[in-house]
Amino acid sequence: MEPDYISVNRASWNRRTAVHLESSFYDQQSFLAGRSSLNEIELPLLGDLRGQRVLHLQCHFGQDTISLARLGAAPTGVDLSDAAIDAARAAADATGADARFLCCDLYDLPAHLDESFDVVFSSYGTIGWLPDLERWAALIARYLKPGGRFVFAEFHPVVWMFDDALETVGYRYFNSGPIVETESGTYAERGADMELSYVCWNHGLAEVITSLLDAGLELRTLREYDYAPYNCLRNMVEEEPGRFRVAHLGNKIPLVYALEAVSKRI
Repeated sequence: MEPDYISVNRASWNRRTAVHLESSFYDQQSFLAGRSSLNEIELPLLGDLRGQRVLHLQCHFGQDTISLARLGAAPTGVDLSDAAIDAARAAADATGADARFLCCDLYDLPAHLDESFDVVFSSYGTIGWLPDLERWAALIARYLKPGGRFVFAEFHPVVWMFDDALETVGYRYFNSGPIVETESGTYAERGADMELSYVCWNHGLAEVITSLLDAGLELRTLREYDYAPYNCLRNMVEEEPGRFRVAHLGNKIPLVYALEAVSKRI
C-alpha cells in the first residue's frame, strides 16, 4: 500500500522550515536585506521579467519568489507546507515584495487558482516529491499563456542514484515507485537534532522531457552542469565561487540540469 505521501511530506517540510529559516545555508537575514537567491544557471533562462506574471511551483518559504518580484515580476508562489507559506508571507511583508503565496498540494492547485501566466518556474529539489510527472506537466501547460515559457532547474537524476555519501549506486535511475526513507538532520543543517521521514520518487531525464512534450510544450533549451550552486550534498567542496562539486567525484558527473520549454497553445 502506497503511503500517504502528502501528509508525510507536509509534516517533514513543516519541521524543516523552522530550521531552514535559522540556517546559514539560506541566510534569511541577508536575503531580507536585499540579497537575491537566484543563480547564474536559471537567471539567463528567466531573462527580463519586468511586467511578467510568474507562477513559482514548490516555492518553499519564498526566497526565489520574492527574488523574482525584485526583478520586476508579479509572482505567485505555491507550496505544500503551511509553515513555509506562513514564513513566505511574512518575508514578503517584511520586504514589501509584490508576491502572492498559496498553500496546497501541487496537484490540487486548480481548486485554488484559475489564472494564466507568462512564465512558470520551478527549481532545485522539486520533482522528486511528485509521483506523476504527466500530471505535473499538464499543470504547467494549463497555467501557461499561449507562447508562455516554463523555466526549470533541477538536480540531475544521476545524483539520486547514489547513497547519501555519493560513494555507491544504491537506487535505480528510473522511476520504480515511492522511496520511503528517514534521515537525521536536513540538507541545510546536517547537525540538526531531528529525524525526518519522507516519500520521494526518482525521475530520469527522458521522463521529464517526454511529459513536457506530451503536454504540448516545445523544448527550446536543455543544459547540463558539472556543478551545483548549493552546498547541499554530502562531501561537497566549493571549487569555484558559487560552484560546488562532490570532492571525490570532481567534474565526472552532472549535478544539475536546466531547461526552457514554450507553450504551443494558440
